[in-house]
Amino acid sequence: MPTEILMPALSPTMEEGRLAKWLVKEGDTVASGDLLAEIETDKATMEFEAVDEGTIGKLLVAEGTDGVKVNTPIALMLDEGEGAADLKGAGSSAQKAEAPTPETTKKAQEEQEPAAGYGRAPEPQAKAAPKPAGEIPGAKAPPAPTDAEGNRILASPLARRIAGARGIDLARVTGSGPRGRIVRADVESAEPAKAAPAAAREPAAAAGAPTAAQTAAKTQAMPSGPTAEQVAKIYADRETEEIALDGMRRTVAARLTEAKQTIPHFYLRRAVAIDDLLALRAQLNAQLEARGVKLSVNDFIIKACALALQEVPDANAVWAGDRILRLKPSDVAVAVAVDGGLFTPVLKDAHQKSLSALSAEMKDLAARARDRKLAPHEYVGGSFAVSNLGMYGIENFDAVINPPHGAILAVGAGLRQPVVQDDGSLGTATMMSMTLSVDHRVIDGALGAQLLAAIVAHLETPLAMLA
Repeated sequence: MPTEILMPALSPTMEEGRLAKWLVKEGDTVASGDLLAEIETDKATMEFEAVDEGTIGKLLVAEGTDGVKVNTPIALMLDEGEGAADLKGAGSSAQKAEAPTPETTKKAQEEQEPAAGYGRAPEPQAKAAPKPAGEIPGAKAPPAPTDAEGNRILASPLARRIAGARGIDLARVTGSGPRGRIVRADVESAEPAKAAPAAAREPAAAAGAPTAAQTAAKTQAMPSGPTAEQVAKIYADRETEEIALDGMRRTVAARLTEAKQTIPHFYLRRAVAIDDLLALRAQLNAQLEARGVKLSVNDFIIKACALALQEVPDANAVWAGDRILRLKPSDVAVAVAVDGGLFTPVLKDAHQKSLSALSAEMKDLAARARDRKLAPHEYVGGSFAVSNLGMYGIENFDAVINPPHGAILAVGAGLRQPVVQDDGSLGTATMMSMTLSVDHRVIDGALGAQLLAAIVAHLETPLAMLA
């Protein structure tokens, strides 16, 4: 039967996306690596590649369709020997529409259960025992198999049909084709795998069953606000404009709601004198002007945080559900405002990079973030984040932790203020307010205080950061 091509999960946070443009049409022959479509995720527009060869038999979702959920069938691919007759009844879980509306598309997606195919996000599931396919020449290739980790196994349609007929587990076969692809000769020389003992299968089935505590937790839903209809009713007599949520806005709303509901935040506040930092910055920028380098205050803050995470390694950690993961490198995320939302690109190994290198990398990441051209690996990860609103004149604020990070530093503007000098006299200094939002599951109060003290120390003695 035709293979269903599924809406892929192109980023770790993606739950649905917009099928922006088809790059193939029905009847086109494609090979592994060919581009199939452009898909707008919650963060960027990305290209989706084919992982097998075949013929595009039917496009199930029209380009321009919003809200296509991950694992929804979006097209049907015909294998060798299949034709239009094989499409009858196939893809019934996602009927093609000439001009589907977002409402009808969303309703259809919610009512159907995704079938097997490729593009599926990895998910644990028990493998069904292979069924004989009768005569191999006329048999249909079974859906593309996956290994124990959910990764797709590359195999030709003919190899899949032979494996299905002989009861061969492709996960145990070594491919001799391009990129390790399993071909006919590999399957014909393989021995059928013996069925796993029932005793070995039972623990796996039990592991997938939710516990009583998990079931109870799911039934106790978090309190929610008024519905869209209730809000609209409140403002029925006022002139309003309804703005539809795009993927990024929905993701921001969902993740930050999750963060405030599930992360036990606490806050630590410090003011730091940055006159020495400003003087050093001016001196360095004058010397680096010929190279086209201009350091920002934020570059110094990123470097200070990276070094502090090395000095207080217990705070360089993230929450991982039932454990804490401690990182060795200092991977610092930085909030970047974009139209309609924000990105948090990650500066990896920031403690090992010079101020000029951090400055150049940050400028590049910020520019591509605003154009929504970042790849997932550039905005996923890190244990710590920086959010700076000082350039907008904000004196201080509390930032929301971006899970699974352990903390985020909110930075305000540097303001000239009266201060008491060490000798007791009254003077002035440029003071910058900082608030460290901390996940109490990961970092306790004293540990958070040590981390913030280390950040302050580096900012007040910035010359040491050049060593």
